[in-house]
Amino acid sequence: MKTKRALVLLAPGFEEIEMVTVVDVLRRAGVEVILAGTDSGALPGSHAVRVTADGQAAQMSGRDFDLVFLPGGQPGTDNLRKDPQVQRILREASEAKKTIGAICAAPSILAEAGYLAGRRATGHPSVRSAMERATGVQYTGAAVVVDGPVVTSRSPGTAMECALVLVGILCGDEKARSVEVSLLARV
Repeated sequence: MKTKRALVLLAPGFEEIEMVTVVDVLRRAGVEVILAGTDSGALPGSHAVRVTADGQAAQMSGRDFDLVFLPGGQPGTDNLRKDPQVQRILREASEAKKTIGAICAAPSILAEAGYLAGRRATGHPSVRSAMERATGVQYTGAAVVVDGPVVTSRSPGTAMECALVLVGILCGDEKARSVEVSLLARV
């Protein structure tokens, strides 16, 4: 079986728990995870944890990955939203029918770009109105929502559940249960 690949996009001000939890759990499941930054060098998270990406978003294509994931956080979400390379990668992933995931404030990026049109989705309550203004988005407030190829999650507190759902999508439910058991997670 071909190794699954995930691209996690980082911008200054990303939410550390959301990024690290998803990356860690995906890697435990055997997924190859690439971190791509909007800027070069070490990127500061929203709580001053600095992370060095594997490469730059400008060098990546959404077609080359099974999953493109956006962590939330502020000002990370705003920085992802305004980056043209992030928008290009999302467009490529969507056109190639790849899974797109976003957590916390980042689902608002997907809503504004039209990827959530006619879909159920969740996100941090602070972005609910922005998401609902986007045509046809049904905001649920659930911890994690899967609707077609789009996975959205609510907050840092739902990062573990989100990560395990992503493992299930990419690697199957048996692998997700195995990782969950090894982590002693209760989701």
